[in-house]
Amino acid sequence: METSSTGLEISPTKMDFRAYSISWNLTKRCNLNCDHCYLDAEFRGGLRTDELNTEECFRVIDQIAEVNPNAFLILTGGEPLLRPDIYEIIRYAADRKFMVVLGTNGTLINRANALKIKEAGAHGVGISIDSMDAGKHDKFRGVQNAWDQSMEAFNVLNEVGIDFLIQMSVSEMNYKEIPDVVAFAEKIGAMAFNLYFLVCTGRGQGNTDISNAAYEEALKMLYEQQMKYKGRLMINSKCAPQYKRVVYENDPDSVYTRTYSGGCPAATHYSRISPEGNLTPCPFIEESVGSLKTRTFKDLWENAPLMVELRNRKGLEGKCGACEFSAMCSGCRARAFAETGNYMATDPSCDYEPGAHGGKEITLKIEDTLGLEVEFHTQWTPEAKQRLDRIPSFARGMVVKGIEKYAMERDITLIDETVVKKSREEMITKRGAMFPFLKKFINTEEG
Repeated sequence: METSSTGLEISPTKMDFRAYSISWNLTKRCNLNCDHCYLDAEFRGGLRTDELNTEECFRVIDQIAEVNPNAFLILTGGEPLLRPDIYEIIRYAADRKFMVVLGTNGTLINRANALKIKEAGAHGVGISIDSMDAGKHDKFRGVQNAWDQSMEAFNVLNEVGIDFLIQMSVSEMNYKEIPDVVAFAEKIGAMAFNLYFLVCTGRGQGNTDISNAAYEEALKMLYEQQMKYKGRLMINSKCAPQYKRVVYENDPDSVYTRTYSGGCPAATHYSRISPEGNLTPCPFIEESVGSLKTRTFKDLWENAPLMVELRNRKGLEGKCGACEFSAMCSGCRARAFAETGNYMATDPSCDYEPGAHGGKEITLKIEDTLGLEVEFHTQWTPEAKQRLDRIPSFARGMVVKGIEKYAMERDITLIDETVVKKSREEMITKRGAMFPFLKKFINTEEG
């Protein structure tokens, strides 16, 4: 049995590489024309015959379930609401207990389709807002009135009762607005705020649009917001694994450094499916590892050479290989390849010089991990297990682990509903700051 750099024991075959999150570009069709689009989506494009059809999508969902029955599935595009079968796809995935989030620009949401989204079983909707200035947002998105339409979408989602999160793509024109967009997200009742750092692929190729100094400033700004809204709003960085280093520099014991194992999740916890059914390590790595029309998700996830290569973080080169934060960060592999043509090269967006924190690799024991498979080591009553249905599938394994730890520390040999209820206060105290949704799914007496 090997031991990973995070201190976890890992199997030599399975390692600790669980397909926790899959981003699925269901279509290239889109009603917006964003300059930074990594997919190079077709502005007002027509029906495409090369996209996976409904039955093929169902088959892929079944294959993902073989690898991880608790997967976090992001259905996006292009604009996924342009697919007439989007509600069937959501329902099929939700029926298999995936946590399904619809990633949309929000401009097409109305009460009728919001009700369909909810009835199909989606756990939430992600909408992109890149500025609190409507003109700047519309220019960024390439279409007039996009901001107003997205604002109306939030009203509809609140009225219908669908959880939503706000996503922001950071650039030189808007990174100073991060606190304003975060404040807006909390004000309108968003469950989370995700800050995306552009990788120069697709239409964004050759245009990172943010200096390294601004990149670092944005990460520090995000940490300040995360502390300010702790327990009220879940705040994340995307495509910026250096954020863990920023958190560590502010608080080495922070729970935010101990929840996700490793750094850049490409091929280790994350992958992308293209509209044509090709699997790639992440949305910003365009190189296909194979087609899901001819090979299974399990086969490609476990055996594709590029997936295996990206998991060998000991092969990192340059500053990333020498950095004491390589185990918790590792740099963005998509950005390294986009800039150098080498997946293992230094992430060019990072100005940190290795050695500033002593030069010795910093490793942390991962205490709680999202995406854990549900494993029962203690006897549970059927009623107690039924309560777990309230927990999003991607967090269920983590919650089960926490409840069983609570029971073990008190010599409880049978977990019933009373034990689950009593453990929730401790769980919310420990994890609620990081995952506000636990309050909604755990802190409920009835129903």
